[in-house]
Amino acid sequence: MTAAPPPPGQDRRPLAGLLLGFCGVVIFGGTLPATRIALDGFSPLFIMFARALIATSAAGLALALLRRPPPLSEWRAFLVVAATLVFGFPGFLNVAMQTVPAAHGGIVLGVLPLLTAGIAALIGGERPGPAFWGWSLSGAALVIAFTLRGSGIAPGIGHLWLLCAAVVTSLGYVVSGKLSRTRPGWEVIAWALVLALPVTAAGTWALWDSGIGAPDGRALAALAYLGLGSMFAGFIFWNRGLAMGGIARVGQVQLLQVFVTLAIAAALLGEALTPAMLGFAAAVAFTVWKGSRARIG
Repeated sequence: MTAAPPPPGQDRRPLAGLLLGFCGVVIFGGTLPATRIALDGFSPLFIMFARALIATSAAGLALALLRRPPPLSEWRAFLVVAATLVFGFPGFLNVAMQTVPAAHGGIVLGVLPLLTAGIAALIGGERPGPAFWGWSLSGAALVIAFTLRGSGIAPGIGHLWLLCAAVVTSLGYVVSGKLSRTRPGWEVIAWALVLALPVTAAGTWALWDSGIGAPDGRALAALAYLGLGSMFAGFIFWNRGLAMGGIARVGQVQLLQVFVTLAIAAALLGEALTPAMLGFAAAVAFTVWKGSRARIG
């Protein structure tokens, strides 16, 4: 007797979803260091518009070559993805990175999985069990403790912008994860980018003179990475992982992003990795492992 197939729009492969989610996390892990580097040559607002415009070039080409029909019946959901992931997260993050070190910001954004799980429970139809919530709250508490006591940096306005970035990103992840249950993950972010094209093109053009300083090769490369990697390629893996493994469970994998961010920040920016930072990162990773094994309905 064979097992019953999964319900329409659901793919019960949690391990594959976790692995795909981790691939996306590795790409996303370079976002904060790349933003710090890009800020040496561009203004925060210009980076927000230009990275989206760069990503739209790749996304639009892929959609045209594969002749994908536009999602006319779901345009409102795609508008939410565009508002949160194309504009909201980059905008808040770019401002925050002017005053917060990349490695520090990576650990502060460890609240993302908890927020994602909460929003998934509210609007995504997922029901995490008590054990999941317990480990998620433990991970968030570690992140808050690091922010307030273990980082050596007094909380300031940069942390407020990081919190705003985390909130809008979590909403965008849940909506894009739901959309990825019925279409390829890359197509979700691609259509969101195309939908946002009039705004990103106008913003890039308007800031072409005032938003560009004297970028060197590193700043140009960082901007290209933000567009092609953080804004497009990372979501190909991330959205598919959310759809396959469950939004709440795979969302916890993003707590591991801190390790990638710490390593890249140390290598490219020379930011010091203190024992406290590594200790908090290891403790947060442990909560991810335990949370990924908890029951989610």
